Amino acid sequence: MDVSSQKPLLNKIDCIRLHVPDLDAGLAFYRDKLGHALIWRTDRAAGLSMPGTDAELVLQTEDDGQEIDFEVDSADESAMRFVKAGGEMAVPPFDIQIGRCAVVRDPWGNPLVLLDFSKGMLATDKNGYVTGNITPDKES
Repeated sequence: MDVSSQKPLLNKIDCIRLHVPDLDAGLAFYRDKLGHALIWRTDRAAGLSMPGTDAELVLQTEDDGQEIDFEVDSADESAMRFVKAGGEMAVPPFDIQIGRCAVVRDPWGNPLVLLDFSKGMLATDKNGYVTGNITPDKES
């Protein structure tokens, strides 16, 4: 297939996830000392803004290491397209609060996290705590 006729698979970087053993300590460092504003927060994770991009710096206490999450139109379809192109499925598509997510590996073993916003962006209260989702606009 002619590459120029295909829509790129990865729309943009959604976030860079960093593990912190204590969320409050992570916020004290990244928000209070380094100046990254809080966008949203749960008991186990917090999203911070970075100037010059709408990608978030996400501090989380659940998974060791760091990862880069890519926004795609559909996690399910993108994962299938990735595998068909020669990559492999590391974690099949699953539900997350904002939509769907899958983890794939390229032919060189690099993991890519693919996620979509099919359930809508996070809704927050005035303190940044997540209260639910903002339903995607279905109007055309």
